[in-house]
Amino acid sequence: MDATELIKKVRRIEIKTRGLTRHIFAGQYHSAFKGRGIAFSEVREYQYGDDIRSIDWNVTARFNHPYVKIFEEERELTVMLLVDVSGSGNFGTINAFKKDIMTEVAAVLSFSAIYNNDKIGVIFFSDKVEKFIPPQKGRKHILRIIRELLDFRPESKKTSLGEPLRFLTNAIKKRCTAFIISDFIVPDFEEPLRIASNKHDVAALRVFDPREQSIPDLGLIKVADSETGEEKWVDTSFRSARREYEKWYKEHTEWLMNIFKRCGVDYTELSTGEDYVKPLIKLFEQR
Repeated sequence: MDATELIKKVRRIEIKTRGLTRHIFAGQYHSAFKGRGIAFSEVREYQYGDDIRSIDWNVTARFNHPYVKIFEEERELTVMLLVDVSGSGNFGTINAFKKDIMTEVAAVLSFSAIYNNDKIGVIFFSDKVEKFIPPQKGRKHILRIIRELLDFRPESKKTSLGEPLRFLTNAIKKRCTAFIISDFIVPDFEEPLRIASNKHDVAALRVFDPREQSIPDLGLIKVADSETGEEKWVDTSFRSARREYEKWYKEHTEWLMNIFKRCGVDYTELSTGEDYVKPLIKLFEQR
């Protein structure tokens, strides 16, 4: 992708996702993801209706007039995006590839973070940590993230969540809010997820294409594994083969949901064939 085309794509995504964030997500995000606690702000004179439990007795005694302590939410968060850049993201049969949805969702969450004065960082992962962008604030930082999402070329096409989750746990010292954006076609990752979710507030966003749920009867077709490059011929006219695949997909989905439930991780699914706005809002409202 040349520089001119990349700039145009960054601009299109910025316009779309900033609009969504401003009009839909900013308030939902603020309500769903709280700060670290309540911090002391200032002392002012007592006013009618103030809670007497807030009276600052030391200041009151000094000035011989009641004063109260004012507290406010310590709002600032650190938000980390763990974005799957493996080969399986290069698949889509309806409106977009999975990686396109991942990019837009990452941009929406990034703009939601900066609108609420939070820091945002990104971990790109395949079967290893491909790139780490430390948390920062500001529009310039967000545009860098979007450029990387559009133009990043991973060294590996395979997927594993173990290493990126361990990196998150070790690299981000203070508690953060972490979004894992992936299709979750991965080997077992429960133990590193459990450790990460004990330290951080973790949410899982599974991006899928409807065609992954079942195989149509197309006769004899050649299929390729986008992560390993392996190719094989499959006769989809056999109903038993189609049923076996549907069974695998259903069992894999149940396996994922059970892992997220045991680890206390919020979870939602985003389809390449539907608008991702409603599932994201539902996720925020459930928190």
